[in-house]
Amino acid sequence: MTYVVTENCIKCKYMDCVEVCPVDCFYEGENMLVIHPDECIDCGVCEPECPAEAIKPDTEPGLDSWLKINADYAKSWPNLTRKKDQPSDAKDWDGKPGKADLFSPNPGAGD
Repeated sequence: MTYVVTENCIKCKYMDCVEVCPVDCFYEGENMLVIHPDECIDCGVCEPECPAEAIKPDTEPGLDSWLKINADYAKSWPNLTRKKDQPSDAKDWDGKPGKADLFSPNPGAGD
């Protein structure tokens, strides 16, 4: 099992999860974060820290596409090991449906 960042992270990009991760397995895209599935140790400390509830265990149904996105982009996006400020409009995007269409494949800045 691993944890997966899902659609609700898009344009919210809270980073509370990064702060508590003991193995630094988060990678930063332009408008969301992903978890590297081979680096995640399945400790689960990140899941309750996400204000947007965008982190789920990969055992939940319907997450195959998000697991693939996490695995693929963790290979090319920069590693993120410290919390930064979320976007100023993060609360406006939290919980909005249909954000998958807004996913950006562009990398973020990382550390």
